Amino acid sequence: MLVEVKVPALSESVAEATLISWHKKAGDYVNRSENLIDIETDKVVLELPAPSAGVLAKVLKGDGATVASGEVIAMIETEATVQPENEVKSAPAASKQAQAPVAVSAEKVSVEAVDTAIPMLMPAARKLAEENNLKATETSAIKGTGLGGRITKEDVQAYMTSKSGAAAKVETESTTTGKPATGARTERRVAMSRLRQRIAERLVESQSTAAILTTFNEVNMQAIIDLRTRYKTEFEKEHGVKLGFMSFFVKAVIAALKKYPIVNASVEGNEIVYHDYFDIGIAVGSPRGLVVPVIRDADRLSLAEIELQIADFAKRAQDGKLTIEELSGGTFSITNGGVFGSMLSTPIINPPQSAILGIHATKERAVVENGQIVIRPMNYLALSYDHRIIDGREAVLSLVAMKEALEYPMSPLLEK
Repeated sequence: MLVEVKVPALSESVAEATLISWHKKAGDYVNRSENLIDIETDKVVLELPAPSAGVLAKVLKGDGATVASGEVIAMIETEATVQPENEVKSAPAASKQAQAPVAVSAEKVSVEAVDTAIPMLMPAARKLAEENNLKATETSAIKGTGLGGRITKEDVQAYMTSKSGAAAKVETESTTTGKPATGARTERRVAMSRLRQRIAERLVESQSTAAILTTFNEVNMQAIIDLRTRYKTEFEKEHGVKLGFMSFFVKAVIAALKKYPIVNASVEGNEIVYHDYFDIGIAVGSPRGLVVPVIRDADRLSLAEIELQIADFAKRAQDGKLTIEELSGGTFSITNGGVFGSMLSTPIINPPQSAILGIHATKERAVVENGQIVIRPMNYLALSYDHRIIDGREAVLSLVAMKEALEYPMSPLLEK
């Protein structure tokens, strides 16, 4: 009996997806729930498990194909049998020769040879490796950062960049010594991932549809630093998670949004939609790009629960395990460029939201308190907002409210 292998249901906001890499080929036996192929949407990479055990009879859509929700991409024959291993070994030599890859020298590695040496090489990475004549010994040295340790095109590109840097150094040395230069000026074209394309579309959409303005303020982080120092050991022992800064920022944002609900609203046509709940998006870096998983009903969570969710998001973002539902929605977002050393920036709103908070690096600075110059750990906050519905007064006052909540925080052990 033939069983259809279909693309899983995608969210309403995701129209199509891309087939990344088949893990099985036609004629291979597959077990039920075994991952057949990785499917990339503009938000996440999904694993498609086999609906039934059997032989993969036909692959209808190959690597790189664009597919829609529910589309049939392969067929599994559940009643087919796989040829025993001993029969395969006794097959005619000509047949084995037809099936076996052609032997190649170490100096001229074909795509098939690359596949054999590096089974975790993804299609785009394989193509890039072939175009740049990478040897199997070179690709085997590349550390994969993709799902399950797969080597992505970004990994190959990073390797090529380091290789080009080394070549440039050799060329410089050759020029200095008067010897002929052996380096070459090269260019590489790499197709954007579906996630990167979607990020680009949304950022351009945000800039072209919203009247974005940014207001700034500074916050003295001394009170929070003192709290963390005092309670971090007890907090981690009681809750099993470290007490970070981000949970305090989430709480401060919620306090401000409750005072100024328009900052938590969004625009739909000629209407303003006020959200009486607080779904806070947290920007997280991943090998595929920036993603923004959402903490649902964040106002109902304790500091510990928020820290646990953020830690979970960060880990699964690196593993490519975030779901479409976790990356959808949100009424307000927080992005923390400070972890990379950013001192000041103007964050771009994540549509259809109307505001976003940018956090930056905390640095000791000279400030004036009660007429005296003192050293304090200061952090610059940036609130970008949609001026179509949020006036400067509400934007500035909401950022002041966040500042006050951060400078006068509550003990984390008082929250249950």
